[in-house]
Amino acid sequence: MNILLLGSGGREHAFAWKLSKSKRCSRLFITPGNAGTSTCGQNVALNPLDFDAIGKFCLDNQINMVVVGPEEPLVRGIWDFFQENENLKSIPVIGPSKAGAVLEGSKAWSKQFMQRHKIPTAAYREFTGENIGDGLQYLKKHSLPIVLKADGLAAGKGVVICQTHTEAEQEFQEMLGGKFGSAGHRVVVEEFLSGIEFSVFVLTDGKNYKILPEAKDYKRIGEGDTGPNTGGMGAVSPVPFVDETMWQKVEERIIRPTVKGLRKEKIPYKGFIFLGLIKVNGEPFVIEYNCRMGDPETEVVFPRLKNDLVTLFDNCAKGTLGRVKIRADQRTAATLFLVSGGYPGDYQKGKVITGLEKVKGSTAFHAGTTEKGGEIVTSGGRVIALTSFGKDIVSAVRKSKRNAKVVDFDGKYYRRDIGKDLIG
Repeated sequence: MNILLLGSGGREHAFAWKLSKSKRCSRLFITPGNAGTSTCGQNVALNPLDFDAIGKFCLDNQINMVVVGPEEPLVRGIWDFFQENENLKSIPVIGPSKAGAVLEGSKAWSKQFMQRHKIPTAAYREFTGENIGDGLQYLKKHSLPIVLKADGLAAGKGVVICQTHTEAEQEFQEMLGGKFGSAGHRVVVEEFLSGIEFSVFVLTDGKNYKILPEAKDYKRIGEGDTGPNTGGMGAVSPVPFVDETMWQKVEERIIRPTVKGLRKEKIPYKGFIFLGLIKVNGEPFVIEYNCRMGDPETEVVFPRLKNDLVTLFDNCAKGTLGRVKIRADQRTAATLFLVSGGYPGDYQKGKVITGLEKVKGSTAFHAGTTEKGGEIVTSGGRVIALTSFGKDIVSAVRKSKRNAKVVDFDGKYYRRDIGKDLIG
């Protein structure tokens, strides 16, 4: 099977790494890819948002399946583009329709969806520039802290937790004033839920679904979960507090009604549903939906997944996921991200990365890397994810930290406390 994978981050390197292990994968193309994905297949210099070029490439190279890593091509409707083209409709796209991707593409729409299907989530109100005055009045009376979310896609940085009313009012006005571009034309004001977060991943063919190993990621730049949000500084899987009782609640109250709700509303969905959850007094609530796998969670979930990924996607495309049994490695996987100095603010690119060949006992998943003049250099804020297995969180993280000292580039930074909050 010839497969085209869209994307260029650590998640996509983990996808490419896993797909390339399958005997069913004849040729793997990644667009645009990075320095790591080039070791798993062939990088192709195409823009994942140029659907015409993607379609032509698929026809020219006898592509049998398209796997979409990031959210933006899905939100913009790549699934629909293939379905509406007579020459492309027979090529399965692993990812939801444009209507399904709205789960991630609009925070307001996803909150309305949860209300319609009685899925537990925080109370909220939504505002636009047209009723900004009402929004400011609402904020003045809101309990602290206050969660503000840009409605659209904001690269994982569109959520702000405000500790004072003054901060909330200023942030609210900045969001509606264009801080996150068109993503902030509508702002969701949400009740703050106090608890511990975790991520659940579901693959659905629109009717059947399979639950993949769960994970917990660490979004903030600073140790002790301080500082601004990033795309994710590390992750662990499994999550110790997600026990059988919690799984039962998550499946009955959240997963099942989500899949059933999409079907009831006749929304085509063949792909991943990422559930960002929070445990509050022993009960699970949805913080957010994403229409794809998470990053850096994929870097711990896929190493634990024992199933052949190509076969899993084939079953998803054919609507036969019901016959699949998910098998997972029982060991703990942990990943920590090496990031560029200054991230998530301004940072420099083009820093030479050394020591990758000396990594032992961990897998180095590339994110913000590229090849230049025979060297691997930084090209993004989040650069390398180091994933390790261990008998527990402590041993897995220890291995990744050992290799974090080996891999080097100017301005390198990483958190040393990944998973520390989960150790009893």
